[in-house]
Amino acid sequence: MPAASAFDVLTFGEAMAMFVADEAGPLDTVGRFHRRTAGADTNVAIGLARLGFDVRWLSRVGRDHNGTFLRRALEAEGLDCRHLIEDPAHATGLLFKARAEGGADPHVEYVRRGSAASHLCLDDCREVALETARHLHATGIPPALSATTRELSFELLTRARAAGLSISFDPNLRPSLWSSEAEMKQTLNALAAKADIVMPGLAEGRLLTGRDSAHDVAGVYLDSGAQAVVIKLGPEGSYFRTREHEGSVAGTPVTQVVDTVGAGDGFAVGIVSARLDGLDWPAALHRANLIGARQVQVIGDMEGLPRRDELAAMERSGEAMPG
Repeated sequence: MPAASAFDVLTFGEAMAMFVADEAGPLDTVGRFHRRTAGADTNVAIGLARLGFDVRWLSRVGRDHNGTFLRRALEAEGLDCRHLIEDPAHATGLLFKARAEGGADPHVEYVRRGSAASHLCLDDCREVALETARHLHATGIPPALSATTRELSFELLTRARAAGLSISFDPNLRPSLWSSEAEMKQTLNALAAKADIVMPGLAEGRLLTGRDSAHDVAGVYLDSGAQAVVIKLGPEGSYFRTREHEGSVAGTPVTQVVDTVGAGDGFAVGIVSARLDGLDWPAALHRANLIGARQVQVIGDMEGLPRRDELAAMERSGEAMPG
């Protein structure tokens, strides 16, 4: 049997078909939508692939037109979909997103209960040669979908740590998917304890740890085993703390916020790519702030994620130039 080929990043979770309203107004009054891809984990995967990293995607989609659409769209973005399973028994998840105005968070309605991705299980990762990867990126969304996806999440983080990969974890809270807040906190904090880099927003960190300041939130995760904690502060920028250092990087100015969805995923792309590129923490946070700021200036969850030449121009200018 030939040796497994090396690759850069594994991500896993749920990709969904997203139907974005063509016009502003309540979803029940909108007659036309555009179909795009959605899913926090796929947003990060796409962002890293656009920057030239070899990214593999582990998930399930239904044997339906939305599943076919997602596979084609993700492969067109450069993702390696060898671990994307076609599930004939369950449908692909989808969502409808309203067109927001004035920088407000858009209203989103999900049709994902019992989706193909929610039936991911341990058997689905048996063939993943995780020991040949450099990095695993995980979020708190897969463990919220079902008991089997939760088991899969713990298995992948445990295997990645045993294999010596670097691991990033974005809690990405979805309270409505959990049976209780206590279960959400316990599960996500246990997963965070297996990661090297933990990346909550400040409000998320406060909820999960019971601490108030960014410094103290970070301290909880450093004490539990993380090597670094990066906290998103919105327009104010971001904060990092390791066992030796801490610091803040100011946010990137944005003239007009078009769509806030995907900003955190763009931020994660910046952190993970920068660390894989060997950048220090201040430079990593600067890159993450730039990409997050660029993402909020476009419609769509991942349309603002830059390619390598665009990122280089942004880093030279210090401006989040929308594509």
